[in-house]
Amino acid sequence: MAVTPQTQFEVRQLSGATNGLPILVAATATAGTVIHTATSTSGELERVTLYAFNAHSSDLKLSIELGGVTIPKDVVEITITTEAGMVKVIENVVLSGGVVVRAFCGTANQVSVTGHVVRMSA
Repeated sequence: MAVTPQTQFEVRQLSGATNGLPILVAATATAGTVIHTATSTSGELERVTLYAFNAHSSDLKLSIELGGVTIPKDVVEITITTEAGMVKVIENVVLSGGVVVRAFCGTANQVSVTGHVVRMSA
């Protein structure tokens, strides 16, 4: 999809979030906790940006699955240091076709993910 003067942009919450609040990563292995399901509407694309924060007393590795489980094609891995605040995990990854973004961490319920989606349509 080419961006033209007629392209519409809409900022949206992550579909896995309740009222836009952070999503607690409960999964400790694949398939991860659902963070967002991309649009499946023809002619629409979404740019997804995610941040994570770690409430644990130790650094934790977070894995983000972008529609699959193959490393390195589908999985982004990042260490989230303790007390680092919100850490950008992915920025403006363009998705469509109902791709499901999931997350898991070796320690359950210690990392939360938040972010936003910019939906583009012609």
